[in-house]
Amino acid sequence: MTRLVLGPIQRHPDGSRVTVWVETDLACEAVVAVLPPTVDHSAPDGASPGGGASLGDGASLGDGVPLGGGAAVGGGTAGGGGAFGSGRIAGRARTFEVAGHHYALVVAGGLVPGEPVAYEVWLTGAAETSPSPSPSLSSPSSSPVRVWPEPGAPPSLLRPVGEDQPVRMVFGSCRVTAPQERPYTLNADDDKQGLGTDALHALALDLPGRDPSTWPGALLLLGDQVYADHVSPRTAERIRARRDVTAGPGEEIADFEEYTWLYQEAWSQPEIRWLLSTVPTAMIFDDHDVRDDWNISAAWRAQIRTEPWWDARITGGIMAYWLYQHLGNLSPQERDRDPVHRAVAAAGTPGPSDPGDSGGPGVGTGGAGPSAADLLRAFARRGDVGADRTDAEPADRAVRWSFRWDLGRTRLVVIDSRAARVVAADGTRAMVDAAEWAWVRDQTDHTGEVDHLLLGTSVPYLLSPLIHNVEAANEQVAAGRWGRRAAAAAERLRQALDLEHWAAFGASFDAMTDLLRAVSAGERGPAPASVVVLSGDVHHAYLARADLSRVGPVGAVGPVGPGNQGNQGVPVWQAVCSPFRNPLGPWVRRVDALSRRAPAAAVSGALARLAGVPRRAIRWRVTDGPWFDSQLAMLELAGRTARLTLSKTEPDGTPGGLTPVLVTDLTPRP
Repeated sequence: MTRLVLGPIQRHPDGSRVTVWVETDLACEAVVAVLPPTVDHSAPDGASPGGGASLGDGASLGDGVPLGGGAAVGGGTAGGGGAFGSGRIAGRARTFEVAGHHYALVVAGGLVPGEPVAYEVWLTGAAETSPSPSPSLSSPSSSPVRVWPEPGAPPSLLRPVGEDQPVRMVFGSCRVTAPQERPYTLNADDDKQGLGTDALHALALDLPGRDPSTWPGALLLLGDQVYADHVSPRTAERIRARRDVTAGPGEEIADFEEYTWLYQEAWSQPEIRWLLSTVPTAMIFDDHDVRDDWNISAAWRAQIRTEPWWDARITGGIMAYWLYQHLGNLSPQERDRDPVHRAVAAAGTPGPSDPGDSGGPGVGTGGAGPSAADLLRAFARRGDVGADRTDAEPADRAVRWSFRWDLGRTRLVVIDSRAARVVAADGTRAMVDAAEWAWVRDQTDHTGEVDHLLLGTSVPYLLSPLIHNVEAANEQVAAGRWGRRAAAAAERLRQALDLEHWAAFGASFDAMTDLLRAVSAGERGPAPASVVVLSGDVHHAYLARADLSRVGPVGAVGPVGPGNQGNQGVPVWQAVCSPFRNPLGPWVRRVDALSRRAPAAAVSGALARLAGVPRRAIRWRVTDGPWFDSQLAMLELAGRTARLTLSKTEPDGTPGGLTPVLVTDLTPRP
């Protein structure tokens, strides 16, 4: 019998559809069936076990949403065909195979905005392998098997956002995987194995007791969803059993297969699995999804390529990211147009002569041509070399990882600020290459349908003044401003202190500033009520407000007067939330506290001028924070109003519990 390895995970939503991602252990068809508003808790004889939750049969989750999940699952029909309980088939898709792993993205349609509906996942047409090792003796099974929800779990709900509905979005970054128990839930000060309590786990424990109308409508993961260079004890044990860890990369992740272990462990904890099955989730990677300092500089790339294990690591990381994170960021139309997706899905789908592929190399449609794994590995190699190219070169990148979601009247544009970098040997540096930045700018254009513009980037745009000045100066010195010896020292400092945020890419910082000025001034369409840059990475949380009143259009000479600034009433914010789980050490906190003092900012600014950093017209200040340890943030966007809430987990190592430490309006109250 086939089983669900991972998922379901809700991904790209629109007004009437939601993409549901799954991984299975065999080739099969995945079916999403939505349940009627009320369910019969008396399943017929022979039915699969219900998913009744601990509140008891007939209990409800909010207004009229059944908590039991114990619908009749044995003898009903769905959409007029097939035994899928009492549900209606909302979508179905065949799996495709990559290196022995099977994936499907099911588009569940026919949904009504604002109306939550419980759903189930069924697998059918699975290959039932006989005791014989010969794949030719496998035969398809026509009996559907319900694999979700699991017994005892609350129901998973599909909840598309309507055009005029409020949007609640939870965001944050940096979640290291470890058991949800002591000593791992303690802080590092209390136990050397301590990683803090998990903010996403706390959210998952909190939601089932609340009305679904108050749940977040989207979850934005801003990087370091997995740590390829900091694995859990369980994954380290598997690595040691598989290969010699005295050779590189040691107990870090080595290849695609080990990456699948990371994702499966990170997202299979029961509460996390339920959360991802219920809240549409957008994701973008950062360095630890591949390796610390990934694409920080040309020198870093030159050095890492000398490692004999690096090719398998980088290709495996990009392959896994494409499968586990990227595909679900795309709309169904974008996936259909994507040539890589079409090729990989075709090569990884059993053809007429392969009724039940075993996942071996070369297996694809009709068994001909390169395997899906070969295609995806070649794509990953093409994608990695983009960072070496200058913007003047004509070759396009293999992929655009940046993406856009429209949630009602809120637009989310997530910028790839890691793989889209240019760190070329000739000294060219850009946070985002020219072609991708042109795409980002285009996504901010609108004709009045956007009340709030959110720009997601894994690394912060606005830092504390001292750190900003240090990073900007470091870029100049590392480029040779003070000679070769100083440049070498600056490069070592850059990698040691992770000096790689927008401030360390001066031209890109200026481009972002100009884009925010243009949006807030109404040059890209009617000015939205708020513009918020969402970031993570730095393992603490804060809120900063930008002052663009002195910033003129690109090419303007000198400061621009207030009369030429368009709509200066539009607030522009930088909201940073990190980590979900992976706290900073005490010494880093002391450095951060020093960086926020006015004298340090003034001295560092003067040194930055000496290093050749130009004086910039933008001003900003940190209005709230910092906060440390495990936390998450939620934006509430209703009409033309925006509110930010930052919540922290319990500090005593007890899982669960979220306490708000900041609730603030980002727009003027009506």
